[in-house]
Amino acid sequence: MERLFSPWRSQYIASFSDKKRKKDGECLFCKAAREKNDARNLILVRRPHCFVMMNLYPYNSGHLLIIPYTHTPEMSDLSKKEYADIMSATSDMMGALNKTMDPHGFNFGANLGRVAGAGIDQHVHFHIVPRWNGDTNFMPTLADTKLVSESIEATYKKLKRNLTSKR
Repeated sequence: MERLFSPWRSQYIASFSDKKRKKDGECLFCKAAREKNDARNLILVRRPHCFVMMNLYPYNSGHLLIIPYTHTPEMSDLSKKEYADIMSATSDMMGALNKTMDPHGFNFGANLGRVAGAGIDQHVHFHIVPRWNGDTNFMPTLADTKLVSESIEATYKKLKRNLTSKR
């Protein structure tokens, strides 16, 4: 059996502990959607039923999140229009990532519930992770370090530029 070990995520998961959520009282995604500072929040696209933002703790360069505006932990609470918009955004973002970063493939999915790995488990969201041949290397195993080859801000600017030029 193979295991995915990602200790660098513990800081991220701990930052959204139940205690912290109760203290702050607001969902990170809802707060980002409400604010009108997309560059600071790394929001690439706002659509009718969802928005796309960069993941602050990425597995790989270009790791994106697709987030419905509806605050719910349950996929069954989303409408057919929301599902359609999420899937359309997924296709558009994979196209932008292909144009910008030329990945060899993608992981796409959702972690539903804390035990399934969701760092933010009260607001359904979907991950797009670009993948390249050989992108899993020795660093996480030997040095307890995950390499992300480009800053999130640089990737954001490239993707934003490519998304803007598409229209």
